[in-house]
Amino acid sequence: MIAIVDYDAGNLKSVEKALISLDQDVVITRDKEQLLHADKVILPGVGAFGEAMEKLHKYDLVDILKEIGKSEKPFLGICLGLQLMFERSEETEGVEGLGILDGEIVRIPDHEGLKIPHIGWNDLTINPKSKLFAGIEQRSYVYFVHSYYLKAKNREDVAATTEYGVKIDAAVERGTTFACQFHPEKSGDIGLKILKNFAEM
Repeated sequence: MIAIVDYDAGNLKSVEKALISLDQDVVITRDKEQLLHADKVILPGVGAFGEAMEKLHKYDLVDILKEIGKSEKPFLGICLGLQLMFERSEETEGVEGLGILDGEIVRIPDHEGLKIPHIGWNDLTINPKSKLFAGIEQRSYVYFVHSYYLKAKNREDVAATTEYGVKIDAAVERGTTFACQFHPEKSGDIGLKILKNFAEM
């Protein structure tokens, strides 16, 4: 069973639909027992960092997600979900993230000819040791929607990067914790392969 965390931050149904297409057993939930007893957990999300953390606190999910992040349970953050796994974001100064991974979330710098938010397809430079990207070719394209990006503190955690006026840490993995800034559920066959890799861990 894969549990998708429901905290009113959008994008749940498209993640669920992608996983069902891979013949996975899926539940969308904010029930602590379901999250604790799921085989794997996905934290999706679109929107603003501060509002999302407010909702996680509202539904009393912060401690349970931190616990999952410290466990051996495969845990995947998607888009805003990636950002929430870190300690803080420039988007909402003074708001603490989950702090499961080390790094900072910063605004994509203005760059002539590039629009912010970054919306569209970009190719990835993949760490060949990555489990999440096993079987996926270098320079594969995935779909992004974001104005803020990750600068990971530990370079060994970086599973993939992309360029958009600046080098962006597009995915990270440490132990059984994984996160993607892009949307695998909106990234066609490549995205489905990434979700399949996660589902089979």
